[in-house]
Amino acid sequence: MRTSSAALRLVVCGTDTDVGKTVVSALLVQGLNAVYWKPVQSGLEDGGDRERVVELIDLPSDRWIAETYAFQAAVSPHWAAELENTRLDPMQLTLPATGTRPLVVETAGGLHVPLTRSWQQIDQLQQWMLPVVLVARSGLGTLNHTLLSLEALRSRKIPVVGLILNGPAHADNPRTLSEIGDVPLLAELPPLHPLNAETLRNAWQNQGLGPKFEAFANHPDNR
Repeated sequence: MRTSSAALRLVVCGTDTDVGKTVVSALLVQGLNAVYWKPVQSGLEDGGDRERVVELIDLPSDRWIAETYAFQAAVSPHWAAELENTRLDPMQLTLPATGTRPLVVETAGGLHVPLTRSWQQIDQLQQWMLPVVLVARSGLGTLNHTLLSLEALRSRKIPVVGLILNGPAHADNPRTLSEIGDVPLLAELPPLHPLNAETLRNAWQNQGLGPKFEAFANHPDNR
């Protein structure tokens, strides 16, 4: 990407659990030559999502930022914090400086996941007011989840870059979501076998994501 788009900062958020947020985050971090940050992590059995991204694309240490909060239990952050007799403080979730390098922020779960019992993920997104890449399943059940998520983002006036669908190709869902949701369809990401840096790089190129993000970053309203 050109220098004019180097300061682009994005949030990757999912419509539900296990929709492929971390894979898309790795795709964007690699494609944009960005820094990765997952500020809140619940579930550390396998090292957490940051470790997955680092291993998947062999991300060097200067391209990722450690979590502000990391909890052992694979449950909602508010409960995970309580299980460890602590409390997440939203005031600590300050966006890090990355210089001229883009930043990709991966959320903990979907929009209405509680970070505390009085502060939801969407409250944090509204405070940051960064553009969101929404990740959704490609198949059955995605229409309701995705349209509700888009409605929630727009009700808070949070900007949306577009939608990435994860999974086997569907004959109608991409068109329906793009039309009814009035949102750009950035990519339809098929299952990648094997899932590694090379297949992610090929997907980035095949989906034409570089020019799409460059156009978004260079639009005056998105600076």
